[in-house]
Amino acid sequence: MDRAELRRLIQGPIATVPTPFDEGFALDLGRMADLTRWWVDQGLVRGTTVIKVAAAMGEGPDLTDDEWPLLLETVVRAAGPRGAVVCGLKPKNTLHTIEDARRAADLGAVGVQIDLPMFHHPTQDDMVRFFGDISDAIPIGIVLYNTWWFGGSITAETLLRLRDAEHLIAVKWNVPQGQDYDSMGQFASIFNVIDNSEDPIRAHRLGARGFISSLAAVWPRHDLEVWRLLEERRYEEAQALFDRVERVLAPFARESARRSGGYRVLKGLMAVVGRPVGPPRPPTLPLDGGELETLRRIVQSWGWPVAERVESVAGDGAQEAR
Repeated sequence: MDRAELRRLIQGPIATVPTPFDEGFALDLGRMADLTRWWVDQGLVRGTTVIKVAAAMGEGPDLTDDEWPLLLETVVRAAGPRGAVVCGLKPKNTLHTIEDARRAADLGAVGVQIDLPMFHHPTQDDMVRFFGDISDAIPIGIVLYNTWWFGGSITAETLLRLRDAEHLIAVKWNVPQGQDYDSMGQFASIFNVIDNSEDPIRAHRLGARGFISSLAAVWPRHDLEVWRLLEERRYEEAQALFDRVERVLAPFARESARRSGGYRVLKGLMAVVGRPVGPPRPPTLPLDGGELETLRRIVQSWGWPVAERVESVAGDGAQEAR
């Protein structure tokens, strides 16, 4: 695929999806296939969004190098020609990242999400070499993830130096305090900016072409509607719809994080809507019964379908939601 086609594909409400495990914490590929078919049927389709697997929110760092290819292959096959799939890669050196990206391409991914090479404590020049060399070596798109909280941020000026990297398609963008978020305007015409600041309305006004979402995996219609409103420049309506969910969910997530970290809330949400994906891998704790019931009431207040009864995030199969 050429650059223009990849930019048309890697945009919209980027659906960061959970990884299903059974009660013994083993991959549940059958459930992943079923969920993928449901996501596509619900509108997470090629040209509108991508399904992003094995990212941090999908517990990608907890997957072995034998597991993530199986997960990716399962999603690509289940999505079929209607879906487009991006795979999150673990932070590695240039050589091993190229190996993983080529493997993802062979398995049918249209792109890979790649963090900054954080364990190398990179300079801006290191980042240019890292992403430039990977771009030259692979046939699919790259979503550059500005993981600044691990000790370094890529700057707008450095991204401009990467403008000729053919396969660098998108930048997952947020910045640390003291760096100007709006500097994305310098490169928004070159790369698809994907907002990671939880303010997709502001980002779209500045030229962003998508935003990171975990809720797209839970109830796709919500984020697809937010995206439609953004594309129609109906910003006040988009903000109201976005805030209606976030202003309630964010406090719950903060309180949840006091008990255990990780991405336990996403797995709880999936259980609440009747599509359980099992527990998170330890040390993260699953939501307990009280947390699940609170979350169920929250989701019900949004008018989304919910399971009639939620006892465990590791429930036995998809429950009927209403």
